[in-house]
Amino acid sequence: MNRTPLLFLNVFIIATCGLIYELLAGTLASYVLGDSVTQFSVIIGLYLFAMGVGSWLSRFIESNLAERFIDVELAVAVLGGISAPLLFLSFAAVSYFSVILYGVVFGIGTLVGLEIPLLMRILKDELDFKELVARVLALDYVGALAASLLFPLFLVPTLGLIRTSLLFGIFNGAVGLWGTWLLESLLKPNKIIFLRVKAVIVIAILAAGLIKSESLTNLAESELFQDAIVFARSSKYQRIVVTRGRTGFAMFLNGNLQFNSFDEYRYHEALVHPAMAASGKNPERILVLGGGDGLAVREILKYKSVKKVTLIDLDPEITSLATKLPLLSELNKNAFDDKRVEVVNADAFVWLSEIKTEPFDAAIVDFPDPNNFALGKLYSTRFYKMLWAKLKPDAAVAIQSTSPLYARKSFWCIATTLEASGFSIRPYQTTVPSFGIWGYVLAKKTAFDPPTQVPEGLELKFLDSGTMASMFELSADIERPEDEVEVNRLDNQALVRYYEAEWRRFE
Repeated sequence: MNRTPLLFLNVFIIATCGLIYELLAGTLASYVLGDSVTQFSVIIGLYLFAMGVGSWLSRFIESNLAERFIDVELAVAVLGGISAPLLFLSFAAVSYFSVILYGVVFGIGTLVGLEIPLLMRILKDELDFKELVARVLALDYVGALAASLLFPLFLVPTLGLIRTSLLFGIFNGAVGLWGTWLLESLLKPNKIIFLRVKAVIVIAILAAGLIKSESLTNLAESELFQDAIVFARSSKYQRIVVTRGRTGFAMFLNGNLQFNSFDEYRYHEALVHPAMAASGKNPERILVLGGGDGLAVREILKYKSVKKVTLIDLDPEITSLATKLPLLSELNKNAFDDKRVEVVNADAFVWLSEIKTEPFDAAIVDFPDPNNFALGKLYSTRFYKMLWAKLKPDAAVAIQSTSPLYARKSFWCIATTLEASGFSIRPYQTTVPSFGIWGYVLAKKTAFDPPTQVPEGLELKFLDSGTMASMFELSADIERPEDEVEVNRLDNQALVRYYEAEWRRFE
């Protein structure tokens, strides 16, 4: 049997597994540490550097190449396979998580860097060198492409990070076991059984972990959250976790709190009703960007004048959860079942740029905080100018704008960016116990006075006319800073830099 094609198949599997481990580390780091651009940049750079170190170290392996190759495969299987559960568990358990994270990335990268040079040296007597290099590198790149497509489109939304990690560890272990037959002629007879036993043990341990992956995931996440987890799922875009405690239930996206049922009404009443009150008489058509939990829509539907609510949210898992998870559907009062509500799962940036629609009477912008560049674009001048074009002349828009106390420059960067986009603004704030002092910006196309009266006949828990007026009074420690704040543009993403610097102080 010609073993060369099968060894080339190994190259493809090795390349795929190697990139999957890199993507796992980058994704997990962005989940728990935020700033996905920085995390992926550092991890990719470190991983490639480590591969170079591994390739350089391969020159010191001068004998028993087949045996060393199998050992390396099994080492990659173990370290790569346990990488996701190890990192999840260590994040909650130790204060030096970054050391473990970058150590794991460097270790996997070094081992992966050893694999290809060793395999090429094993194959050098079977192919012309030019042909060998061309085929190995071509398959290496094809494997990388396969991994980059499989990871976001199938693996993360279907399997999640921990299952993916363990599964590809098994693949590496299988390459090692398979290698004991493909390379049998190059192995010492007394080593073959020992290598096979090692490979079987590695595969069995990882397979057991895969079978118990749900328990591993629950254990890892239980260390991250104080309350009991009642729902957890990975969507195409994020990790969704719902916890339940004595005060109620809470939703987390990628580990970041989105709301707590105990006090979310303070946040959503403050977000929605100033914009509705400032939008002229009897607003009928309302645009909601983000807010896939349906809680802002719940507040909007309290207005009898509303005829149409269009909600744009990227993640169908979130909007589905808003109707299918009883805890959430009861909290939002089945808002998405109302015939006046249209839910569109799309990127709000793309939707605003492509869709032609009648202008809206009011808009509510309820995106997560701008902790990465993908979210930062939704707070940019380009985004706000596109939003401007979708609003009637007297329409008002309210934007959640992070904490003006904890992230003062971030808050005012959003306000300044709205001004640079042509809006007249009125920043305001309220207190939400789960978040502390929280900020919003109310904006219109022309100068206006902030609303001071809450429309009559609304069933509200906290907001009244006195509270409405007081929200627009900013204390000295949250007023616009004396230092000039940059405008957030697509090509500078100043807001993300401000946000990361300010919130990092409280980690």
